[in-house]
Amino acid sequence: MTQTTKNSNIPGVALINVGIEDALASEIAASTEKMLWAVHRADCEGYISAERRPPFPQAVKSCQVCVAVIDFDKNLDQAMESAAYIQELYSGKAAIVARSASQDHQVVLNAMRAGCNDFIGGEFDSEAFLKTLARINELWTAKAAHNSAIGSVLTFFGAKGGVGTTTLAVHVAIYLVQCYKKKVLLIDNHPQLGHACIYLGIDGSRYNFHELVRNLSRLDSELLRGYIATHSSGLEVLSSPDTCGGRKATDPVSMAQTLDFLRGEYDYVIVDCPTALDETNLAVIEASTQVFAVATPEIGSIRDLSRHVDVLSQNEHNTEKLKVVINRFSAQHAVSVEQIEKAIRLPISYKLPNSYSEVVRAGIMGEPISHKHKSEFSTQLLKWVSNLVGQANVYEQEAAPKKAKFSLWKK
Repeated sequence: MTQTTKNSNIPGVALINVGIEDALASEIAASTEKMLWAVHRADCEGYISAERRPPFPQAVKSCQVCVAVIDFDKNLDQAMESAAYIQELYSGKAAIVARSASQDHQVVLNAMRAGCNDFIGGEFDSEAFLKTLARINELWTAKAAHNSAIGSVLTFFGAKGGVGTTTLAVHVAIYLVQCYKKKVLLIDNHPQLGHACIYLGIDGSRYNFHELVRNLSRLDSELLRGYIATHSSGLEVLSSPDTCGGRKATDPVSMAQTLDFLRGEYDYVIVDCPTALDETNLAVIEASTQVFAVATPEIGSIRDLSRHVDVLSQNEHNTEKLKVVINRFSAQHAVSVEQIEKAIRLPISYKLPNSYSEVVRAGIMGEPISHKHKSEFSTQLLKWVSNLVGQANVYEQEAAPKKAKFSLWKK
C-alpha cells in the first residue's frame, strides 16, 4: 500500500511501516500528516532486506529522508536487517522507530543497538509519537544547517603492521591540543582491539566509533558526548571495539557521513586506520583533507607502501592529499631517502627518527612523549604539527633567547 500526503515545505519524506498491523499503520500515518512534511507512505507486511527487496514506488525511493517504523517482536534479527537495509537505501538519512508490544529493557537495548531513534512500546500514544516526530524534524533541520566544512580530517594508515602508525596519530593529536589549543578528536578506526586508548592511558571500552556510525540517523552533538572518552590534556577519543570477533561490517557511506558531521564539531579529526585499502578505509580516505601513509625504511615496508601508493594514485584527488611519512628513520639504514622516493614515485613529507625505546616506554606508561621533552623525536613531531596549523614551531619559540633591549647606559 502506498499513499502520498502533500502537506509540507519539506520535500520528500518517506514513511515506511515494516510488519506493522493495518490499524496501527493508519494511526502512525495520521500522526505523520500533522507534520509539515510531504509524506510518501509505503507499508510492508513482512520484513525487508537486500535479498527481500520490496517493490517501493519511485516516489518513496526518491525521498531525501525517511521515517521507518519496524516491528521488533516477530523476529529480532530480521527487524535489525530491515533497519540496516532502510538506512542503506536512504544513505543514513532514515529515522528508525522500533515497535514492540512490550517495554522490556532488552528489547529497547536491541533496538537502540540497531540504530533506532525511538521506541514505541505497549499502547500507541499519538501525542508521544508526535513528540518523536518533532525531535526527528529538529535533528534533520540541525544537520541541514550544520557547517560540515570547518575542520580538517587527517587520516593515518600504515604500509604494514608495526610501523608505528597509531603512535604517530596519538602524538600528532595530543600535540595539536597541548601546543596549539586546538579542539581535536582522535578516532581509532580499527575493527577491533585498537591501541589508541592504551597509549593514552584512558578507558575507551564503554562505546566505540563503529557503534556511533551505526547510530548515524540520530547523531547530534548531545549523542556524540556519550561516546567520547577524554584524555587529561583535553584530547577527545572515539575508541575501537575492545573485544574479539562478532563485529558488524561498517557501511562506507555512513562512515563518510559521520566524518562529515564530526569535522563540523572539531578543528581536527584524526583517524587511525588499519592496514588495508578496503571499501571502508577508502571511504575514510575520500573524506580526508590529508592522508599520511606511514612506513619504515626497510624493504618489506617500502614494497608495501609502493603498492598502496599505486592503488591510491588511481584517483588523482587522493594523490594530491597523500603525504608519505617514514618512521624510525636512521642514516645507517640500507634504504636511502633517494631509493624510497624512487620506489614510491612520491617525495617523503616527514621523517621521524628511530626512538624505539623512548616510544615503547611511553606506550607502557600510557603517557605520550611530552612536546617539552628535548629529543629529536618530539622536535620533528612539533615541526610536523606546526606545518599542519601553519604557525611557528612552539618548541623553537620557547627555546629562542629573548633579544636584549638596547641601552645607552651599559654597565
